[in-house]
Amino acid sequence: MEKQKVVIVGASHGGHEAAFEILDRYKNVDVTVLEAGDFVSFMSCGMKLFLEGKTTGMDNVRNFKPEDLTKVGGKIFNNTKATKLNPDKKTVTVTHTESGKNEEIKYDKLIISSGVNPAKLPLPGIDLKNVLLMRGYDWAKKINDAQHDDSIKNVAVIGAGNGIAAAEVFEKAGKNVTLIDAGHKPLENYLNDDFTDVFEKELKKNNVKLAMDTKVEGFKGNGKVETITTNKGDIKTDLVIIAVGITPNTDWIKGAVDLDKRGYIKTNDYLKTNVDDVFAIGDAIFPFNIPANTKVPIPSAIAARHEAQYVSEHLFEEKPSRPFKGIVGAQLLEVFNAHAITTGLSEKNAKRAGINAKEIVLKDHLRPDYIPDSDNPECYISIVFNQDTHQVLGGSVLSSYDISGEANVLSLAIRSKLTLEDLAEADFFFSPTYDKQWNLVNLVAQKALNLYKIV
Repeated sequence: MEKQKVVIVGASHGGHEAAFEILDRYKNVDVTVLEAGDFVSFMSCGMKLFLEGKTTGMDNVRNFKPEDLTKVGGKIFNNTKATKLNPDKKTVTVTHTESGKNEEIKYDKLIISSGVNPAKLPLPGIDLKNVLLMRGYDWAKKINDAQHDDSIKNVAVIGAGNGIAAAEVFEKAGKNVTLIDAGHKPLENYLNDDFTDVFEKELKKNNVKLAMDTKVEGFKGNGKVETITTNKGDIKTDLVIIAVGITPNTDWIKGAVDLDKRGYIKTNDYLKTNVDDVFAIGDAIFPFNIPANTKVPIPSAIAARHEAQYVSEHLFEEKPSRPFKGIVGAQLLEVFNAHAITTGLSEKNAKRAGINAKEIVLKDHLRPDYIPDSDNPECYISIVFNQDTHQVLGGSVLSSYDISGEANVLSLAIRSKLTLEDLAEADFFFSPTYDKQWNLVNLVAQKALNLYKIV
């Protein structure tokens, strides 16, 4: 029996997971991964750690090495850019970027995991030298070179979302850093005011200048950037890092696969596109969001891997035995000594989804009051819930201490559709070395139910 040809476009989290899952699950398959770049499977989420010198080297910040895939029977072609999908012939047209030659690669099943590109501001001067984007292997190398360049004194970071990572890196490298954003406060699209206030203070405490409510209008310089023009005046700089969002990498499938008006791939409940035998996963789709009960964008490595696992399991079923269950969505947001995790829906997004939602915030210490403040970190925890049913929809945690365990409990509660009452009554371990008699998760749920008491 001839092997089923499975072609995967994109070697990052989703493509990586799908390739290895399929080869492990099925015997009679031919799996080929196509990667547009030269370096295979760079983890952009590990870029900050690399830039801070906390990894074993830039070439190790990856999901897998090509030889890892070939050892288990797969094939991978780097410098191979998918340029067109031909559903009538069941082929993908690719360009081998080093030679410029085109080729058609045949598939029986195609998994699109081509992801997204960093948004590039369409402004005058954008092509000047020292205007960099913060995503991918090549940009990581340029940013690393820049932080060690003594001629670069002043750095401007555009985007107070994921851009806060670049602000921290360059401040620690001894540069004068300005963080620019059109919004009112850093991270305001992710967190409530209590949390954003903490991040704002943390940035200022570490000498990052904030230029909020500031719209960038262009860049000026003689060959390389020297000035950013904004609605509030010029900002002198030697380097610009742009971290203002993403755009789906889907131009190559226009006309073949149904896309929404922003270019994201439309999929059904089984992560299938409108084209037979073509699936889509990763940042370029809108997966089903469990608390919102609808499809929303969830750009996340974890989401991509869950989607890839599901598609791999049901790849050869005429009709999958179950739909994709969906994603909660969680994200780490950190700068200097402030570490936050947000999961599920914010109050704002829940209300946009038509839910009668409310958010409650609890500020407390991690451990009993008889532990001195020097060893008893201050913590914030919030919970978003449906006021009609008390179903838990979202939540966030923030501290200088690692309280990711509480965030994971909230994620599981959201996925399991637990209520405030469930969390208020849940039993967790207690030791004054680690927490209070009532865990922070208990306490925030109790506060939402008007049962909160000082312990």
